[in-house]
Amino acid sequence: MKKNYTYRLEEIQDIAKMIVDFCGEEKIWVFKGDLGAGKTTLIKSIAKEMAIEDRVSSPTFALVNEYWNDNGRVFYHFDFYRVEDPAEVLEIGIEEYFYSGNYCWIEWAEKIPGFLPLDFILIAIEIQENGNRKVTLKQILNGNSNG
Repeated sequence: MKKNYTYRLEEIQDIAKMIVDFCGEEKIWVFKGDLGAGKTTLIKSIAKEMAIEDRVSSPTFALVNEYWNDNGRVFYHFDFYRVEDPAEVLEIGIEEYFYSGNYCWIEWAEKIPGFLPLDFILIAIEIQENGNRKVTLKQILNGNSNG
C-alpha cells in the first residue's frame, strides 16, 4: 500500500489528517527526508491531529520525547540524527519503546537500521523546486516495501 500527496505549508494539517488515516493502527512511523525537509513540522501537525497538547519539539539531543494526548495515550518521538554508533540506542532501552504498543515517530531511522521493527509506515518527505512538499506513505511489512 502506497500513497503520494503534494502540499503547501498552509495545507499541512490536512496532510496530517490523511497520514493519520493512512497509518491506522500501525504504531511505528518512520519519517525520512533531508535536513530541513519538514519532518518535525509534519510531526507537530500530526500531534495536533492526535489531540496532543504537549509542546512538540525535535528530541535531537535527548533522542526521545514523550507526549500524552487528552485520552491518556502515550506517544514517543525519536530523532537519531546525532547517533554515531547505532548501539547507542540500546542505552535508552529502544526495544522497550518500539515494542511498547505506543505510537513511535522516528526521525533519522537510517542511523539505526538494525534496531527498527520489521513492520512500520514509511513517511518520506521531499522538497520540490517550488517549495511545496511531496510526501510518500508506504507500508513496510517484514522489512519489505512490497508488503
